[in-house]
Formats: sequence, structure tokens, C-alpha cells
Amino acid sequence: MGKAGFRGGVHPPTFKEATRDVDTTRAPLPERIVLPMSQHLGAPCIPTVAVGERVARGQVVGDIDAMVSAPIHSPVNGEVTAVGTCITPGGTRGASVEVAPDADQDFASFVPLADAEDPRDIVRAAGIVGLGGAAFPSHVKLRPPHDMPVGVVILNGCECEPFLTCDDRLMRERPQRVVAGARHIRDMVGAARIIIGIEDNKPEAIASISAEAGEDVEVLVLPTNYPQGAEKQLIWATLGKEVPHGKLPAATGALVHNVGTAAAIADAIELKKPLMERIVTVTGAVARPANYLALLGTPLATLVAQSGGLIGDVDRVIAGGPMTGAALADLSVPLVKGTSGVVGLERGVAAPAVNDDQACIRCGRCSRACPMSLEPFAIGIHANRGDWDGSERFMALDCIECGCCSFVCPTRRPLVQLIRRAKGALMQRGSRS
Repeated sequence: MGKAGFRGGVHPPTFKEATRDVDTTRAPLPERIVLPMSQHLGAPCIPTVAVGERVARGQVVGDIDAMVSAPIHSPVNGEVTAVGTCITPGGTRGASVEVAPDADQDFASFVPLADAEDPRDIVRAAGIVGLGGAAFPSHVKLRPPHDMPVGVVILNGCECEPFLTCDDRLMRERPQRVVAGARHIRDMVGAARIIIGIEDNKPEAIASISAEAGEDVEVLVLPTNYPQGAEKQLIWATLGKEVPHGKLPAATGALVHNVGTAAAIADAIELKKPLMERIVTVTGAVARPANYLALLGTPLATLVAQSGGLIGDVDRVIAGGPMTGAALADLSVPLVKGTSGVVGLERGVAAPAVNDDQACIRCGRCSRACPMSLEPFAIGIHANRGDWDGSERFMALDCIECGCCSFVCPTRRPLVQLIRRAKGALMQRGSRS
């Protein structure tokens, strides 16, 4: 078992029953593939192809000479039909490349990655980013500061977000790739230990990973608690170490990667395969909830249609999970590397709408639930006034935007949105100073 657990957190209904035992199947080939050039934190890529150009599956269609970035690959053989802009699931607009796929596709073949002396260069060339949702370029995390040696690699198999089962299915269906990726990560950073943390509501995944793990891989069964999959909370749950304020997680001697990221790293190093597809859960208010292996760039509407379409009195559709995901205004937006789910929420299942006019009643529930030991109500009050100095005094930048505060707030104040506004203002101010 892991440690006693991190401070705070919440226990929302999991809603995983609809897809936890549904095998992953390949999603249908869409009529068009739309590839945003920014599917990661860091510098957006620049298109490297032109309209009318033929592209092969695995070919780079976007890249940039920047450290914090990750190239974009075509997941299909086809023809470039547009180089323009599109809206992402997160609601931002940026450069994109659109490809019309050939009718016949061989998904077993692709343009292989070039060999490299340093395997981290292969990870970069493969375009791998954090597949748990953060989408931070993985090759950067694999180069920790020289003064912060990594002693233990931790894989996040918690999947604590409600509704989502893509990581659960991956661990059950491809445990050997997850464990192989963990070992590659360990070797690249020179760590001595590997820990794979899995919450106790995934017994089949625990058994599958445990059967594949050797003596060099520790499988820790953790009590189910949201947001245990968050990097800092997982380090505490597995090692009992707290990431110091203002420091990187590497300051604890730990490096955390998602299980999906680890599997993608194994495929890149051993098979020379770029990141072109991912498992995504389509669930909630759809006729046939499912787990799909879907091509990046597939319109989310295609995945919803494959699941029989939306049903019931749908309140909203979320890209990701309901705690941290983004509500979609248009289902035509494409699947990107960080999209782990498409969730239709019915009225009565979704949380009530936030109340912008309700004053804080000082109940303290948000402070008790906050896994970062913050006072979200205070940050929200200062942010609502535009008092960025006040929000900074209450350490707004330490917020991980997990949504626990909004989940427990009895008056439905938009705490996450207010804190996000404060963080944006503080980071913009810091970049100008």
C-alpha cells in the first residue's frame, strides 16, 4: 500500500461502470483529419507541408526549433487539403493542417523515426507529451536539472477523474508496454526505483501490471481519492514527500509520468513509432459508451456518432473529465494528444451552473478539500476584485486547478475560473518584469 494519503481531496461518484469492462476498439477512419499545431505546452509548431502535398502516416507535418515543444505527425496516408487555423478542445484558435485520408489505410505501417544516440531525442522526435492531460513535452521532463538527480520514477495509473477508463484499459490490455516504458524512463534518467501507483478501484489493472512487473518494478495500490493522479499528490501518496513551494517535483528526487506516456515512449524507442493515436473514452450521455483507439485529429463528433450519438437531456459535453475538462461549444473540434475523454453530462448528473453573483459564505469547505492546503475562497475574493497582489499572497500560483473547491462549494462560486484568472494575470505580470 501507499502512504496514508495527501491532505484534502474529494470523492465524487466515479461513473466508470459504463466503460471499465469495454474493450478498446479502433475508431472509424474520419473523412478529414485536423491537426492543431499546438497540442502541447510550449511553443506551437509551424506547418511543414503545403496544400496539395501527399503525406504518409508518421510523416512530420509540423515542427519548430524550440526546446519546449513537440512535433506533429500525420496519422494517415492522404493529401493535405488546408493549412490554416482551427479551434482546439480547450477553446483556443491556432495554426492547423488538414488532411483528407486515403480510403485504404494500413495502420500497422508508418514512417519510422530515425535512430538517435540519445533515446530522449527519439522521444522528442516522436512528439510525445504527457497523455494524462497536462501535455507537457516528455523529452523535457526526461532532462531534469543537474542539481536534482532522480532516484525514483513514478507512473501514474490512478486515473482518478470520474468517467474516464482509457488508462485502466491500457493497463489491462497492454501492460507489457507500460512496464517497458517505465524501464526506459528509469534508464534515461538514471533512477534506481520504479513505482507504478494504481487506485484500488482498478483490481484488474493492478493484477495485469503486477503480473508483468518484475522485481525491479513496485506496484503500489492506493486508496481511491481525487486528485491523487496530480503530480504533487502522487509523490506524497507514494513517497511521503512534499514538493517544496516554488520548486519542481524533481526536487523530491521523483519523476512522474502517466502510464499512457510510458507506453508511447516504449513504442517510440522499440518500434520507432511516432505518437499518432491514443485511447480515448467516450461515455456519459451517449447511446453506446466505449473506449476507442482513435487517430489524432479525428473530429470529436465522429467519436460521439460512433457511440450512437448523444441521448437524454444533455447539459454539456466535456473534453476530458468533468473535474478538469473543458466544456465544448462545438463537437467538430479535433482529438488532440491531451484529450483523454469525451463525456456527455445530463442535467442532474452535471454539477449545477456556477453562480457569479453569490457572495462567499466563509464556510471553509474549499480549504478543507484543497489538496494544496490553499484557501481558494480568499484567492477567489481577491481575484474577483482584480486584486492580483492579494491573490498572490494566498499563493494562487500553487493551485493545480483540480476543481475540488468548486465541487464542494455550496453556493457554486466559480472558484476555479477566478483562480485561473488570477494565475493568468500573475504569470503575465511576471513575464513583463
